[in-house]
Amino acid sequence: MATTSSFAPPKLADFILTERLGSGTYATVYKAYRKVGDSREVVAVKVVGKKTLNKASTENLLTEIEILKTMKHPHIVQLKDFQWDAENIYLILEWCSGGDLSRFIRSRRILPERIARRFLQQIACALQFLHEKNISHLDLKPQNILLSGSVLKLADFGFAQYMSPWDEQSVLRGSPLYMAPEMVCRRQYDSRVDLWSVGVILYEALFGRAPFASRSYAELEEKIRSNQPIELPLGMKVSKDCRDLLLRLLERNPDTRITFAEFFLHPFVDLEHMPSAESLSKAKDLVMQAVQKDQEGDRSSALSFYCSALEHFVPAIHYETDRLRKDALRQKVSQYVSRAEELKALVASDNRVTFEEAQTARDVLREMSRDRPRLLSALEMASTAIAKEESGLDDFETLDLYQQCLGELLLALAADTRRTCKHHTEIPSLVQTAETLQPNLFLF
Repeated sequence: MATTSSFAPPKLADFILTERLGSGTYATVYKAYRKVGDSREVVAVKVVGKKTLNKASTENLLTEIEILKTMKHPHIVQLKDFQWDAENIYLILEWCSGGDLSRFIRSRRILPERIARRFLQQIACALQFLHEKNISHLDLKPQNILLSGSVLKLADFGFAQYMSPWDEQSVLRGSPLYMAPEMVCRRQYDSRVDLWSVGVILYEALFGRAPFASRSYAELEEKIRSNQPIELPLGMKVSKDCRDLLLRLLERNPDTRITFAEFFLHPFVDLEHMPSAESLSKAKDLVMQAVQKDQEGDRSSALSFYCSALEHFVPAIHYETDRLRKDALRQKVSQYVSRAEELKALVASDNRVTFEEAQTARDVLREMSRDRPRLLSALEMASTAIAKEESGLDDFETLDLYQQCLGELLLALAADTRRTCKHHTEIPSLVQTAETLQPNLFLF
């Protein structure tokens, strides 16, 4: 039996409920510890008072329980258990120590495009899982996206629905600032509203505010009903792919809005190369094919497979959290880069291409950057990171620049098939510098 008071968290068998994390219309969430043996597993407990439930909210809660208990996904908060007594219903949820995405964005005001893209990939991965199960969230917003280390997890499925392609809803749901126009204007809507919400979240992450930030619901509705096209803030630069995705997500007409299939395949989302548990296995499979082709003397195919493998090895390095395994993986990547460089030289030699050997890796980068914008970008990022580190500015941004530079260097070296570079001294030195910045920072 659990009891509640206005001053203390409820008492729940096998759990110690501590600080209140937040509250909503019909639920309050507490941090809690499971009392099992010597271990104190940390969980979040969502407490719903039965007296606060009407028919609609009861249905929402039952839907949330039904959905969550059947789902296990790395980017969706796991429902571990649920209990109830005479006064409350309790959902025991996975603990996410990093708070929510809204707080994370506010603490940094805006996020670099590369970090926003990492977040977007994880959201897209969760949505793809839901879409395959014919489930819509219907209340996507930064407050409902939690962080566990560097991993994002969708939470709060109280509004989620199983939706067939022909199902359409007319009930107003969710948070107005992130609602699709068809919801705000109380028109019929379907699962495509989640795509609009993703667009608003991405916009807010990049620019620090929602595209239709308003002081009142009436003002919000007026802006959404307007035919004026969405415009990105002046002076804020984003990549061509990022801009294209934003404008296609924030399309007022759901019939012309980007589809789920198009969203999952969009080059800015690039789910194929997102850091994940599968990144390493994909890379290993491609390396095995590269080695086989190499042994057969098919240099061109071997080089192609090595380059494809490196496009998965870089995300695998980002995904790995164990320092020893990360170091071992990095050493392997260095070997593959070296072999790819040798193959480039051999392939180019077969094609009678003349090679010029530079004295230092930095000279080689400058030489190659005349034909490779990626290398020029990597060199500029390295210079910026060094300048920021020397001036003692934002360590978080400095680390991100070093990691961007490392990824660009590896991919650029793998992709360039016309020149060769035998000097890789810049790569380990950049890695070592980035490693020293990591311990107290949010890592990617």
